[in-house]
Amino acid sequence: MSAATIRTALARKVRGLCCTVPQPLWLVVPLVLVVAVPVADAFLPPDMHIAHLLVVGLALTAVGTGPRITALIGGLSVLSLIAAGAERRTLTTESVLVELCALAALAVFLVIFTYVRDRRRSELDRARLVSDAAQRVVMRPLPEQAGPVSLASAYRSADADTWIGGDLYAVARTPDSTRLIIGDVRGKGLASISDTAVVLGAFRAAAHRTMPLQELVAYVEDAVCWGLAEFSGTDDDVAERFVTALLLDIPDDKPVVHVISCGHPPPLLLHGTTASLLQVCDPAPPIGLGVTPCCTYVTTTFPFDAGDRLVLYTDGVSEARDAEGEFYPLAERAMDCADLAPGCLVRRLAEDVREYVGGALHDDMALVVVRRDGARGRV
Repeated sequence: MSAATIRTALARKVRGLCCTVPQPLWLVVPLVLVVAVPVADAFLPPDMHIAHLLVVGLALTAVGTGPRITALIGGLSVLSLIAAGAERRTLTTESVLVELCALAALAVFLVIFTYVRDRRRSELDRARLVSDAAQRVVMRPLPEQAGPVSLASAYRSADADTWIGGDLYAVARTPDSTRLIIGDVRGKGLASISDTAVVLGAFRAAAHRTMPLQELVAYVEDAVCWGLAEFSGTDDDVAERFVTALLLDIPDDKPVVHVISCGHPPPLLLHGTTASLLQVCDPAPPIGLGVTPCCTYVTTTFPFDAGDRLVLYTDGVSEARDAEGEFYPLAERAMDCADLAPGCLVRRLAEDVREYVGGALHDDMALVVVRRDGARGRV
């Protein structure tokens, strides 16, 4: 594990501890100091003064509580210092007066600081709630079951604290089949969410209809070309925006899967003790370029028997690199846990990718595992 990963983990532990410690516990040390300083001064030598410790209690209060409690502890700290000075008959000396002014000024500053901090935190929490809701509407969670197939997915955005970015996936049911899309918008993170929404919207609008897979891809292509042009500022911007995608149709009554690839990495089929990439015979260009007529989309059919698993992924998985620059060995790692149920398999692979790169991802990552029912994996 890298040093950066360790630092990140420690920082999360500290933030989690600060959030979980009950507020009364933050007041133990400050209140003990408020009482202990004037009491201890009565027994300490004249040349020993511990009133400076009141600053520690006040600072600790500001870390763990809000402005009202900070103001209360600040006022008690000032009274404690006054009591200590009166007890020693040094209250009017220049040294004690300077300490009093400094402590009062620090208390006022920390009250203002905690007020601003809590207000910003509240605003950030509201913004995150809105953002999370919007992102979940765009990238809806996949159902665990769709017809005769079981599904599981994992998503990691390159941007911290975001649910979605430039990778996408979705599923839809027709009367007699299950259809899926997995894609990768050019770009990553929050900047590509609008393009992600365009692609998913086009797929969801048409995937449930009983049209051939070629017509579905053509519809998505046409809708995405219009959508990208609608939300682009210049013609040059439109030309540089596209989506690699893989569209699949899994019939309910046949042990096969129909695949059309639009410049996307091939799916990985786990069958028994073997793992193989399903290379389509004639892949199309990425979606959004507007260069492929409907009639030129070619569907490739592969066997997909009961118990088989399809691993769909984006290049955030296949092009993930370790410290030596080696690509992530997806087929090898997937075979090591191929007998797991889809949910466990996708979680294991997602965690393994993160460990392989040694911490933060440099690109969005999407994983979908599809199993045709008929064999149960171990949990």
